[in-house]
Amino acid sequence: MQNHITQIATQAKTAFYQLAHADSAAKNNALVLLANLIEQHETTLLAANAKDVEHAQQKGLDAAMIDRLKITSGSLKNMREGLLQIVALPDPVGEMDEFRLRPNGLRIGKMRVPLGVIGMIYEARPNVTVDAAALCLKSGNACILRGGSEAFQTNLALAKLIQQALRETGLPEHAVCFVEDTDRQHVGDMLQAVDLIDVIIPRGGKSLVARVAQEARVPVIKHLDGICHVYIDEFADKNKALQIAFNAKTSRYGTCNTMETLLIHAKRAVEILPELANLYAEKGVELRGCLKTRDILSHIQAATEEDWDTEYLAPVLSIKVVADFDEAVAHINRHGSHHTDSIVTENYTLANQFLRLVDSSSVMVNASTRFADGFEYGLGAEIGISTDKIHVRGPVGLHGLTSQKWVVLGDGQIRI
Repeated sequence: MQNHITQIATQAKTAFYQLAHADSAAKNNALVLLANLIEQHETTLLAANAKDVEHAQQKGLDAAMIDRLKITSGSLKNMREGLLQIVALPDPVGEMDEFRLRPNGLRIGKMRVPLGVIGMIYEARPNVTVDAAALCLKSGNACILRGGSEAFQTNLALAKLIQQALRETGLPEHAVCFVEDTDRQHVGDMLQAVDLIDVIIPRGGKSLVARVAQEARVPVIKHLDGICHVYIDEFADKNKALQIAFNAKTSRYGTCNTMETLLIHAKRAVEILPELANLYAEKGVELRGCLKTRDILSHIQAATEEDWDTEYLAPVLSIKVVADFDEAVAHINRHGSHHTDSIVTENYTLANQFLRLVDSSSVMVNASTRFADGFEYGLGAEIGISTDKIHVRGPVGLHGLTSQKWVVLGDGQIRI
């Protein structure tokens, strides 16, 4: 098995160096062709996905996993739109900036360059196959895609279209490699491929990401949990609060940017919580609350300390009434996963303090946490969301898949 991953990674590394000669037009042509191929083969892709969904249901996978696994005509349209957005974005490769003229006449600056070979290890989400391939290609990186067994048929069908687009536009086919074997040993082999894979990006459940973080000898861009908060402040607009808190929880349950804990200022709790509870009841959301919350909503379950640290990925929501802004921020920084947190307020000063004090990769004012997404941020798509603090943070788009190297422009200078 080690030889299998070594072979694939070697091909990807060779393709990476070949990609250095590809200009933006060639890369964009491949992405446009891929968008067209996805549209032309929609029936085939949906049929492959139906097999995966049926198999997942037979295995008894949970609703959140099946939700991430399933694709529709609408999600295929989003894939195509994401590809075209990436095409429209400037190619970051080769950008030079931060130049300064030194007293000796040297001009010193930085050039943006690809990271190299990126290993994607992911579960369920077939859209990752397209998003990762497109973002890696546009940013000049080769990638190795190792999807989960639950989405194998869908991923394989998409991978074949990707490689067809590469071939027909004259780009190296192995710029995108798909591991056509779901044996978990391949994950371990990828994590140890120090000289061949430059970065590993895991997307999946907590156990997968934890394993990658623990075993990898290759640098990792990751996030473990999506414990996201909405805080309804004392100075919140009630209608905005109702809409944002409802959308942040019920838009989708199985995504990492879904709100898992609602915080509300004590001065607004009696006014707002009953109406919110009615809205959540219509969607069948189970509520769990602190003592003060249960004084207002006596019918709901009591929240435990464990609830504040839980990513439900399900129609379950924990609610806490806080005394003030400072308690809300302290709760988020203690119990959150540094993913996405939002404040609903009309107080400009508190809004700015929230942006500065909350230690998360995305911090929002008067907006649903569900917007924490590369597509919504105008990145075209995302290869993942990083809650790390080094290299890249938040949705990882084209710039997050590049680094910078120093360039020095001289005219015969020597150091004395």
